Formats: sequence, C-alpha cells, structure tokens
Amino acid sequence: MSDRPWLSGWRLTLTRVFSLVAVIAITIYIFSIRDQADRLAGYGYPGVFLLSILANATLILPVPGVALTFTLGAVFHPFWVALAAGTGAALGELTGYLAGFSGRGVVESNPTYKRIKDWTAHHGGWAILILAFIPNPLFDLGGAAAGALGMPVQVFLFWAWIGKILKMLLFAYAGAASVDWLFNLMGSAP
Repeated sequence: MSDRPWLSGWRLTLTRVFSLVAVIAITIYIFSIRDQADRLAGYGYPGVFLLSILANATLILPVPGVALTFTLGAVFHPFWVALAAGTGAALGELTGYLAGFSGRGVVESNPTYKRIKDWTAHHGGWAILILAFIPNPLFDLGGAAAGALGMPVQVFLFWAWIGKILKMLLFAYAGAASVDWLFNLMGSAP
C-alpha cells in the first residue's frame, strides 16, 4: 500500500516514470544551454533566480551556482542576490526530490546514499537544511532520500530554502567583500 493514498497501483508507477523522465530531460536541457547563462544575468534579480534554478536542477552534471552567486553579489545588492539565488536553488532541487520519489531503487545500493537516507530519516528537515547549507555535491542524494522517504514536498522545500538562503548569503556577501578588498588593494598600490 502506498504512503500516498491518492497514488496507488498504476497511477503511482506512471507518476514515478513521468517524474524520472522529466528529471532526465531537465538535466539534459540545462546542460545543453549552460553557455548561454551570461545573458540571463543581465536580467538582474529575476535572472539570478532563473540561473539558480537551472544550476540546481541538474543531476550529476555540475553547474557552478555558488560561483554565480559570488560574482553577482559583487554586482548587485548581496542580500537580494542571496534571496533570489537561494529561492531558485531550493526550487531547482525539486529534481533530486522527484528522482528519489520516482526511482527509489536507482541509487539505493550506493553506501553514501544509504547513510544520507538514514540520516534524513532520523533528523528530517534538519538534515535537509544542513545538506543544503554545506557546499557539496551530495545534496541531490539528500533530495532523493527525502523523496524516497515520502517527506512532504512543502517540508522539503522549506528546509532546502532555509539552507540555500543561508549558503547564498555567505557567497553573495563574500563576493561583495572581495570587490571592496580588490579596490582597496588597487587604491593603495604605488
């Protein structure tokens, strides 16, 4: 019996297959347009938001979202960059959640995934927050674990959003501080 009563039998299987196909298609699409990301940055905060969604919606193929936040934190106000980037990042992570929801058996043999899944099962949202805050490639596994465990999507998004916002605040303000430091260094040069 499904832990989601509205999803049973063939509907559950169809939803999982559709989710997995959607995640794979999104990943391939984002990877194919990665060279056009510079143009989106020209749209200000909405561009930061969209780039952050794209950077975090990929599975396995890395896209440097925190580098974007660092750089744009020096161009725009770092607080708003962090808010836009963190919100986009949390929404982009839905692909990992959907992959876990749809393909529970795909990564279950991976020992790292097993540890993250056990940790997420024990600590719930706090595990998602910590995984979202720490710059690491394992958050996709955390999202997959949350999806496989049946964590409600709104709970997953809330904790991922908090963790991503905190991380992006650090990177955006570091980017802003680095520009100030560089200008001060250049101004004091002989």
